[in-house]
Amino acid sequence: MRNFIIADNQELTRLALISLIREDAACKLYLATDKAGLVELLKEHDDATVLLDFTLFDFADVEQLLIVGERFTLSQWILISDELTPDLMRRVVYSSHQFSIVFKDGPLGEIREALKTVGNHSRYISQRAMEAIIRQQYEDETPGVLTATETEIVKAIAQGKTTKEIAGERFSSVHTINTHRKNIFRKLGVNTAHEVIKYALRAGLVDTSDFYI
Repeated sequence: MRNFIIADNQELTRLALISLIREDAACKLYLATDKAGLVELLKEHDDATVLLDFTLFDFADVEQLLIVGERFTLSQWILISDELTPDLMRRVVYSSHQFSIVFKDGPLGEIREALKTVGNHSRYISQRAMEAIIRQQYEDETPGVLTATETEIVKAIAQGKTTKEIAGERFSSVHTINTHRKNIFRKLGVNTAHEVIKYALRAGLVDTSDFYI
């Protein structure tokens, strides 16, 4: 009998996942609402398959997630979120074969396929996730080149917008925007938002009337 732990705090998604999992009669379902509760369930069911919305759960960063995965080596994980950054996906995929990746707004068949694949003790990486990982790897090999998303975030920083404001405008999580900021700082070789603003001015991304210091 397979054990599943749903770690997703969106009620509609949680109900949909329960329905999909129950298509397999030989299973038991458990719900976790935070990281501490998830760890306690894994102590009792260390071979469980965890369906996790990382962006809406209370993991501080991807390192915490990987540590929990390493602690429960028999567990398998399906990361299912609206948005996962390429850096996060690449870190997870390259660090452990325990993790599969699908997106909530992807085809329903992908989630079914992920459940089936993980049930056979293999991992499933959706095509969209794989393409994002490969694209990110290419961009890392050409340092200093900002993606279109990163360029838009540079403009927003130069206009004095906070991380929370940028996340709200882009319908992203604060975690996602923070990851983009770290990538921008790394690519530009800077350490402060003030240096990012100076870059934006030199690159002509904003006019002097548009930015804030």
